[in-house]
Amino acid sequence: MIQQEPDVQLNGWVKAKPPRRANFISAIMQIFTKTLVIAEMEVRKLRHDPTDLIVRAVQPSLWLLIFGQVFSRVRAIPTGDLPYLDFMTAGILAQSVLFVAIFTGGMTLIWERDLGVVHKFLASPTPRVAMVLGKSLACGVRCLSQVFVIYGLALLLGVKLNLYPLAFLQVLLIVMLGAGCFCTFSLIIGCLVKTRERMTGIGQLLTMPLFFASNAIYPISIMPNWLKFLSHVNPLTYEVDALRGTMLANGTSLYGFGWDCTILLLTLIGLTLICGRLYPRVAM
Repeated sequence: MIQQEPDVQLNGWVKAKPPRRANFISAIMQIFTKTLVIAEMEVRKLRHDPTDLIVRAVQPSLWLLIFGQVFSRVRAIPTGDLPYLDFMTAGILAQSVLFVAIFTGGMTLIWERDLGVVHKFLASPTPRVAMVLGKSLACGVRCLSQVFVIYGLALLLGVKLNLYPLAFLQVLLIVMLGAGCFCTFSLIIGCLVKTRERMTGIGQLLTMPLFFASNAIYPISIMPNWLKFLSHVNPLTYEVDALRGTMLANGTSLYGFGWDCTILLLTLIGLTLICGRLYPRVAM
């Protein structure tokens, strides 16, 4: 049973306070609305520089065309019945999402701070969590272009993809969650550093360890024990695992799609709460 707060008497009129549940629903709707507004503003920037999507697609394409083709011939990495090129396709898609998210979130935040945009947002009644979620959602939309690039290139290379609509929608969901996690992580770094140069250096320092401490280009079973531990606490591992189980016709998931989504969602929630608390530090 919902308990309402006592009524308030003002100028002879009795005004009933709304129940706490109504206040909670109103706050959630406000966060949801403001998140969409921030995301729409961020996505709109792509119209001014759509070539950024093409440039971002060059690196994963080179990984598939060069690294994947060479190691498919060498057969140095055991992947069971799954061809190595098929095995690494999901990992390269996750890597592409990681790179875009890391170098988009924090860098954009520092750039907007220098232009004074962040100060205006902080002076508005927009919830800090909505600011973070809006940028994460926009980053996920930006990363969706990588899905189509990787799918097209993989089909040309003969990778056996799962082209069922439901599987494709699951891939889009995982890409959005993964992009949100690493974009929020990048925003946290952007809240702590002061210059774009330092943000670039830290981004380069973090992307490669996250990539190589995952199951993107080799299975966890061949890792040393210390690297296995790191891979199990690395969100990229669960993103790759979910992608490998959904986007490949013969792919399998070690942890299950539901568990992978749960890990990514919990990571996104935790990082969002941390970033929301740190966001005002950008203006300092």
